[in-house]
Amino acid sequence: MSTIIEGLFYAESHEYVKIDGEYGYVGITDYAQHELGNVVYVDMPDEGDEVEAGEDFGAVESVKAASDLISPVSGEVVEVNSALADSPELINSDPYANWIIKVKLSDPSEVENLMTAEAYKSHINE
Repeated sequence: MSTIIEGLFYAESHEYVKIDGEYGYVGITDYAQHELGNVVYVDMPDEGDEVEAGEDFGAVESVKAASDLISPVSGEVVEVNSALADSPELINSDPYANWIIKVKLSDPSEVENLMTAEAYKSHINE
């Protein structure tokens, strides 16, 4: 059973965003990291890059597969989780503590298009 955390917003493509004021922390869900298996590489944008909701911003590669990362929100990347460059497997140990990018939100209302924890739980159990 995958861990799903209340208070986060979830995309159908299995990314989450944790909202903290005008910022959003974006990562992949526990379900996604289970499906991928052992993560060996995370391709991240650069600080200062713009991301658009519903658009690719990088990729996660595992021993089994590679998967594009789709941003659940739009805005400017103000920080990347540099620990993942040397230790991508951190995503497997705790995907919610090991976010991938921090985004300054350009349109905070976009989260209304995302799923709550309850809706995401239904989505992955379909």
